[in-house]
Amino acid sequence: MTSRSPRSSSRHAQNRRTRLKKSIGQAEPVMRWSSLAAVGGIVAGSVAAGTVSGLAGLFARTVVTPVKTPAEDLEILAVVQGETGLEVILPVTEETTVPGVYSLVFDGGAGLARIGAVTSFDPRDGTVQRQVEEVYAGELREAVRGRWTGFVYPTPRTLGYETEDVRIPVENGTAPAWLIRPGEQETTPGPAGRGVWAVMVHGRGAKRTEGIRAIATARALGMTSLLISYRNDGEAPAAGDGRYGLGSTEWKDVEAAVAYALEHGAREVVLFGWSMGGAVCLQMADRSELSSMVAALVLDGPVINWVDVLAHQARLNRLPDAIGQLGQWLMSNKAGRWATGLAAPVDLKAMDWLTRADQLRVPTLILHSEDDDFVPIGPSMELAAKVPQLVSFVRFHLARHTREWNVDPQKWDRAVRLWLHAVLTSPRPGLAQLTA
Repeated sequence: MTSRSPRSSSRHAQNRRTRLKKSIGQAEPVMRWSSLAAVGGIVAGSVAAGTVSGLAGLFARTVVTPVKTPAEDLEILAVVQGETGLEVILPVTEETTVPGVYSLVFDGGAGLARIGAVTSFDPRDGTVQRQVEEVYAGELREAVRGRWTGFVYPTPRTLGYETEDVRIPVENGTAPAWLIRPGEQETTPGPAGRGVWAVMVHGRGAKRTEGIRAIATARALGMTSLLISYRNDGEAPAAGDGRYGLGSTEWKDVEAAVAYALEHGAREVVLFGWSMGGAVCLQMADRSELSSMVAALVLDGPVINWVDVLAHQARLNRLPDAIGQLGQWLMSNKAGRWATGLAAPVDLKAMDWLTRADQLRVPTLILHSEDDDFVPIGPSMELAAKVPQLVSFVRFHLARHTREWNVDPQKWDRAVRLWLHAVLTSPRPGLAQLTA
């Protein structure tokens, strides 16, 4: 593709966008549970036909079923040579206009590019132009559609970290993980230094790449990082039923990772969890025989109360309350197995930490954006208010879901570093709440 000025690039993008619409149609808004849109789209006719139970079953099954191939539902209108170098023109969405650094996955997952700052924004034709910081794989100039993501780097080696590929024994086999030790110059003496491992747990539909953003923070504290995979994420062995337990089963794989860390030199661990990974970490710290070895939890956009999240998702997808509530019942009861495919029901009450706030035992830091469109911020704030002696809360803006680091990496790093240093060098359990 020949170089164009930003102005001619915008006209080219509009023309190409028009042509694309004729052949592939207008892209749908980005949704992290994209198949739920199909549920909402057929509600009106289906309710009239008396298939409420069927729709509730579809909702429940969608929640607990991993998506093998995430949809690439974002048009790539053009790739041009701009004032900052290579730039990409995209449709304006709630995500593509947010400041920060992100990735664009394309070509069925084979292509990956790191996308940086907005260089131009034209609301009249609905396009935004952003800097392409690096193309890690694939031919971005030839791509037509992609997927906007929060993880930024393909492997820790991309950042120059010496990385060991290890395998952790879990049910049904072994799960791959990345092990990154701190550099000698980064090792902090004392309780925050060697002997403390950061076990990083990604969210629903994500992979261990999600935790790469936190490695620098962990290394600055002298911590070894272990970025794990777990059942049904496409890397670790699948569960027998091939279904998410929303934290109620996945915690066993985190327990296995903690056991691995303890067997290889750790004396205690800090669990980092994103989104559903936060729910997984909370369950591990609550239910595992190794819970006493968990020094702290660092949770980014975590699921504190699944009932709240599921109700929010039902409303977001225009499902009547009755369908959302029946969907929750199907997940929580043996009778719902016909719809969900779960080998055992999911105990949603056991994962409601607002009700169980007095049972939380581990110092916890929550980082959450006020405009999170997937996991509402309310339960995180409420939990911090209920147990301020144990839970610290840092509020972000504009970041949406689990992209607090992407929008403001300095604030994220500073908040986590200061809080963890205080926790790891203070008497346990519990600390006064810190403010960032």
